[in-house]
Amino acid sequence: MEKTTQIYGIRAVLEAISSEEPIDKVFIQRGLKGDLMKELESVVRKNQINSSYVPVEKLNRLTKNNHQGVVANISPITFHELETLVEKVMESKKTPLFLLLDQLSDVRNFGAIIRTAECTDVDAIIIQKKGSAPVTADTIKTSAGAAFKVPIVKVDHIKDAVFYLQASGVEVISATEKTDNTIYNVSFKAPCAIVMGAEDRGISPSILKASDHLAKLPLLGDIKSLNVSVACAVFLYEAVRQRTNY
Repeated sequence: MEKTTQIYGIRAVLEAISSEEPIDKVFIQRGLKGDLMKELESVVRKNQINSSYVPVEKLNRLTKNNHQGVVANISPITFHELETLVEKVMESKKTPLFLLLDQLSDVRNFGAIIRTAECTDVDAIIIQKKGSAPVTADTIKTSAGAAFKVPIVKVDHIKDAVFYLQASGVEVISATEKTDNTIYNVSFKAPCAIVMGAEDRGISPSILKASDHLAKLPLLGDIKSLNVSVACAVFLYEAVRQRTNY
């Protein structure tokens, strides 16, 4: 199975960014100083690359090589451009189905969602460049290889993707408990995009406000939440049920 490529060293990571490699995340040693480090931090911010400041012990676990305080993961997949992909899908399919993940952070949840998305014929998964779970070897493994089959798009801001999809004739349906409307009162038969939120805080208020519909799952037990990958599967299969008349 193809695995995430790892690069290390400040100059090597700078060169990778300059070469437009699909970098998923940069790990930077906490407290490091110097002009080259400042340059790296500036480039990472400018390109909105997902990054974390970590202790040196974390970097030592990531690689046994001389990392110079920086380790980066290059994605094993190629990401797609939003406008190009949406235009292509809208031209070729009568009722496309998109999935937006609002800063989902767990790589295994991400992998499980990708697997379900492939099984339910999702046309593209859209994630945010900064703050989203990276596509790692664990993501690929949990997806059972579906990450190589479902197009994944990275955008600067999920809200911008919401507006672009709406302008393209796609209805946006957000999964949230902050509504009285259940999933069974919402139609998924038109071209639509389902939004799932982060594990800890759900969908951001600005995206909820911009959505065409809000929908929740009825929870009948004492525990008032589902794992996000499970909730996502229920939403996707409700779309399948409505569209196929099962």
